[in-house]
Amino acid sequence: MAPQPPTRKRKAITHDSSEADEVVLSDGGDDLETGLLDGILSQSEDETDEDGETRDDLDEDSADESLEFDEEADEVDITSDEIPTDEDNSVKGGVKVLDATDQTPRQEDDLDELPTNYTVTEDANGNPRYIYQAIEPIYDSDDSAPETTNTIGNIPLSFYESYPHIGYDINGKKITRPAKGEALDALLDSIDVPKGWTGLTDPSTGKPLELSQQELEILKRIQMNEVPEEGYDPYPATIEYFTGKTEVMPLSAAPEPKRRFVPSKHEAKRVMKIVRAIREGRILPYRPPLEDEEEDLGIKRYDIWANEAPRPDHPMNIPAPKLPPPGYAESYHPPPEFLPDRSEKEAWEEADEEDREKDFLPTNHDSLRKVPGYDKFLKEKFERCLDLYLAPRVRKNKLNIDPDSLLPKLPNPEDLRPFPTTCATIFRGHEGRVRSLAVDPSGSWLASGGDDGTVRIWNLGTARQEWHVKLGANEVVNVVRWRPGIDATVLAAAAGEDIFLMVPPITSDPEVESISRDIVDAGWGYAANGVSNGTAKEPAATWTRPGPRLEEDGVLVKISLRKTVKVISWHRRGEYFATVSPQGQTSAVAIHTLSKHLTQLPFRRLKGLPQFAQFHPSKPIFFVATQRMIRSYDLSKQELLKILQPGARWISSFDLHPGGDNLIVGSYDKRLLWHDLDLSVRPYKTLRYHQKAIRAVKFHQGGWPLFADASDDGSLQIFHGKVVADLMENATIVPLKVLKGHRVKRELGVLDIDWHPREPWCVSAGADGTCRLWI
Repeated sequence: MAPQPPTRKRKAITHDSSEADEVVLSDGGDDLETGLLDGILSQSEDETDEDGETRDDLDEDSADESLEFDEEADEVDITSDEIPTDEDNSVKGGVKVLDATDQTPRQEDDLDELPTNYTVTEDANGNPRYIYQAIEPIYDSDDSAPETTNTIGNIPLSFYESYPHIGYDINGKKITRPAKGEALDALLDSIDVPKGWTGLTDPSTGKPLELSQQELEILKRIQMNEVPEEGYDPYPATIEYFTGKTEVMPLSAAPEPKRRFVPSKHEAKRVMKIVRAIREGRILPYRPPLEDEEEDLGIKRYDIWANEAPRPDHPMNIPAPKLPPPGYAESYHPPPEFLPDRSEKEAWEEADEEDREKDFLPTNHDSLRKVPGYDKFLKEKFERCLDLYLAPRVRKNKLNIDPDSLLPKLPNPEDLRPFPTTCATIFRGHEGRVRSLAVDPSGSWLASGGDDGTVRIWNLGTARQEWHVKLGANEVVNVVRWRPGIDATVLAAAAGEDIFLMVPPITSDPEVESISRDIVDAGWGYAANGVSNGTAKEPAATWTRPGPRLEEDGVLVKISLRKTVKVISWHRRGEYFATVSPQGQTSAVAIHTLSKHLTQLPFRRLKGLPQFAQFHPSKPIFFVATQRMIRSYDLSKQELLKILQPGARWISSFDLHPGGDNLIVGSYDKRLLWHDLDLSVRPYKTLRYHQKAIRAVKFHQGGWPLFADASDDGSLQIFHGKVVADLMENATIVPLKVLKGHRVKRELGVLDIDWHPREPWCVSAGADGTCRLWI
């Protein structure tokens, strides 16, 4: 075949990379004028050996190609199957534009007149090279791309792994791969690590990658999950776009459009339900009342001003009150002298409503239409109605009486002496609480019993313990009481369910001791509980000897009951005594006969839980107190006389006045109540002087008008209680003294109290294990 003339065709080489090929323009300035592209396509790894030869051939043919480029530009085709990229098309289009603009050849004179902004040098092949001056941007910011040392473009560096160079610089020289290996590692180990060294390699240059301090700080923040930007505030101040301040005008005064209304299905159902009820007649529409309806004759209406006819002037006649005419202060635009200043406003606001001269402050308004509603309008109208309704019609003379004169004139406590004021003696010896005490009728001895199960006899004058006996190992002595009368010294004590009658060997007169033993032992000849009507009954109590050990100590009789005994009360003659066992139910109250060793249960059924019992000081009347009531019974007629209602929640104890007509009651709800038996079943006086429960109350039985109470707050309250025979005069009750000395232990204070039979002295038993004599 004949040889074909050579055609100018672009060389197209296939690439493994998916990215478009980059066209590198030559540095020659005249190449742009002739439309010559002095560039090469980036070669693949297989054609790198022919790189040098290809560049030399292209440089030699560049002059010839520049002359024929314009004629053959349209005939250039691509011999390979590769589709030209957008970048190639853009380059081609750009070349055509350059050719179109340069169709007319320039004259050399015109070129000389243009200002030169470049310098001409020679490149590596000896060709002229035009170096243009840098263009100074008008604005300060720099949006140019960073300078790249390696000009291979987007070719992966893995293609150069088998070559000693890694690419080409802008002058076409090879970039040598940096040294590495054991020698370099030994050199790096022998020198100090430079500042900013990271151990990484820059992929574009192959050199160690060094980071600045600012970049290291950014990496550190990223590793710590912080914001890379320095000075960033993660919690900025909230910008209140919509404040809580209520504006006078809305954001938009346009009315709500009807298209926004969404009808409620629930309300539609309710409306249809009401409509159906109206149609069915279950709901009738409102029908106004007829005017000619007759008024209800059963309703009476009164017009209090119906007879307000003019009356003749009379000093006893009072007309209806009229409203005062308004003054300048009530005006909506008062004169300046009636307007209050700031100090007057503050004084008016701080003052109470009752102390204010006026119910309002004068306020100035520009016009009547700016006057707001009066907030006290309804209140003033209501008060006006009250003034008309409660206005007097007739003048009445008012009595000028001093209120202090209506109060009873109580005597001065200093004028009511003697009464106990100080603690004279303290009796110590009990282990634990002292629950009960009693002074013997002679006033010389004091008996006490406590939690240690012992009964102790003290000399009241010397505070010396004269005798003691232990009644039980685990039983508590709840109460001790002396038998009335000075002819014998008999003491009754209750420990648990047993009652012990004893004659303590404290008297120096053997005759008195002998009489005392005879009184206690006189009942052994009688059958206390026997067989009645052929039917055996369970005895209410058992009278036995206490045992040789107690008999040697003076304990002669032991009475065993069914429940724990809390109260012992002697009859004035000393022949009978009553006991109370609150948990005994039908056997809670028992009356014992000392001369017959007989025990009787007077009540088959008792309403309530019994708390205390006592005989009347002069009449055959027996008083029994339950939790809320006190009942009095006539023992001779065996009938109920009276039921007293103190009004207390829980009665603790009570005591009768020596005259028998008055009674005091102590309660666990901190109240002391005085009852006049001839006056009413309700209390005459209620005294509240204690902070805790009242445990015991006691009248003085020796003629002194004194009584006292003991409370769990550790104090005793001494009162003056004078009772006269005149039925027209009430009892005089005056609080005299508060005695404090006992310590409160486990919420318990003073547990019992008793008076000296002749002197105005009292003794008290406390939960702190002591007894005290107050004189």
